[in-house]
Amino acid sequence: MEQWRRNLYNLNPYLLSTISTAFFILQIALAFLLFSRNGIQVLRSVGWIIWVIGAVFGILPMFTLRSKGGVPPGRSYVATARIVDSGLYAVVRHPQYLAQEFLCPAVMLIAQHWVVVVIGIVPMLLTYLDAIREDHACIRKFGDDYRRYVERVPRMNLVAGVIRLLQRKRGGAD
Repeated sequence: MEQWRRNLYNLNPYLLSTISTAFFILQIALAFLLFSRNGIQVLRSVGWIIWVIGAVFGILPMFTLRSKGGVPPGRSYVATARIVDSGLYAVVRHPQYLAQEFLCPAVMLIAQHWVVVVIGIVPMLLTYLDAIREDHACIRKFGDDYRRYVERVPRMNLVAGVIRLLQRKRGGAD
């Protein structure tokens, strides 16, 4: 297990994201090709709601990191110089990874085809592994400050993140 973990941490930082993105694009393409109007409309509607939530978690962090992460001028929004722990980052450590975890099942519910479901499992698994790898990289970059952030904010568990945030706010108000 420890060797597997070390191998994961030492992967090229873009490898998991690239493979995950390729499978996600394949999932979307197959959803268009295999889409049938015979699906269950309620599930399809839930899929669209999940898609919108995923889009928010995917887009909003770009602005949050740029404005609060100490990003040097001309650099990508992910080139943060400090830990961002406000906004969505007060609820989950990896909102953009969580976005992917929302978008894949959303496509599954919208398309309602078994091939789209099977293909969508791959990017979900790879995205989670990438989030684990990213935590390790952030610990190397930010040290104990990031370890304390890990203790306060869950990786991608939205429900636990909201509960912890409410507890912190309530504890601070006392």
